[in-house]
Amino acid sequence: MDKNIFMELLAKRQFKAVRSILDVMNAIDIASLLSELKDKELAQAFRLIPKDKAAEVFANMSNTMQGYLINIFTEKELKDILDDMFMDDTVDLLEELPANVVTRILETIGQEKRSQINVLLHYPEDSAGTIMTTEYVDLRKWMTVSQAMAHIKEVGIHKETIYTCYVLDARRLIGIVTAKDLMTADDNETIEDLMETEIICVNTHDDKEEVGQLFSKYDLLALPVLDVDGRMVGIVTVDDAMDVVVDEATEDITLMAAINPSEKPYFDTTVFQHAKNRILWLLILMLSATITGTIITRYENAFAVIPILVSFIPMLMDTGGNCGSQSSTLVIRGIALGEIQFKDIFRVMFKEFRISLLVGSALALANGIRILIMYRNPSLAVVIGISLAATIMLSKLIGCILPLLAKKVHLDPAIMAAPLITTLVDTCSILIYFNVATLIFHLSV
Repeated sequence: MDKNIFMELLAKRQFKAVRSILDVMNAIDIASLLSELKDKELAQAFRLIPKDKAAEVFANMSNTMQGYLINIFTEKELKDILDDMFMDDTVDLLEELPANVVTRILETIGQEKRSQINVLLHYPEDSAGTIMTTEYVDLRKWMTVSQAMAHIKEVGIHKETIYTCYVLDARRLIGIVTAKDLMTADDNETIEDLMETEIICVNTHDDKEEVGQLFSKYDLLALPVLDVDGRMVGIVTVDDAMDVVVDEATEDITLMAAINPSEKPYFDTTVFQHAKNRILWLLILMLSATITGTIITRYENAFAVIPILVSFIPMLMDTGGNCGSQSSTLVIRGIALGEIQFKDIFRVMFKEFRISLLVGSALALANGIRILIMYRNPSLAVVIGISLAATIMLSKLIGCILPLLAKKVHLDPAIMAAPLITTLVDTCSILIYFNVATLIFHLSV
């Protein structure tokens, strides 16, 4: 949909045309289109959205837009929206909005839904309980297929998904049945004969990142969530699992760039907050880099004898940092996907060691030939070659070990990424370089 045409129709108050456009658009596309509007236009356009789409559009808006609309909604408008929203979307909304807005929302919704929301809000942060919904279809094993289908038609409109139904006995999950199974089975067949008893499920306190990994591993559409007593309390749907995957990837990317994670969009984050999120790590890395400067100062006598040594420092440091970053990136990815665990540390080290031998030999040979051609100094070529090979070997080992150690002590492996590893490798590469140089050239420190 062309934004300019939409804006023009809205400005000319041709509301019938605007409504017809919104009627055929996808809810997510509508939310994206409305994000381009100013506050007054946003309120106008939102009230023209067909009622059956309004809640879904609202759920896909940014927190800023949601907060503005809630403040201008009448009690009836707010209640209609909240009644049509799924439980997990309502909980996500309450977690992000200011306290005064949350209070107004809780006063609007019914007691039963408020009780369910309070339960979900009290689960530990980043747990499966915080992303699940309590709206699922439950069946009984004695039901026939025709009875189950009638039950789904009766309650399905209020549930987040009907593609997978859950067979309960005294609130305990004993099986699952898919909509495909029900639609292709005989009407008189019982649910007990159809249900699958090998069930993949999670606990309310399991980490939500592990939940996302299960969806990816088993290609699930929904995943049942059980409490500590083994009773079913909700489900996590694939759309919420994908949100978790995106959030975790975003957090890892920001940590790998030495930035404190923020859940707010780039333009919704203030300049001060951006600076605050970045300055701490930059300060830590800057101060740690002074160690490298101290080492260089210690070897200033070597510089005085052979000044050409200084020109190779950036190349050695950059190469070491890049090699360490390559290893850490691949290991962090492997940890995130569950491919690499701490018990694999020696396998990973041995693999990276062999890789470093090949990479180090190739780069050392290339630099040796370059130095012989440019400077005609075999001793310098040997110093750079040995230093480069040793730096690459050390940086790749550091790059693979640190993320695994971080995981072992329950830190995010992404913290041990490019900036931190580069700073550490810089110090090590300088130590290696000048020790090799002083040894081969017989220099005094």
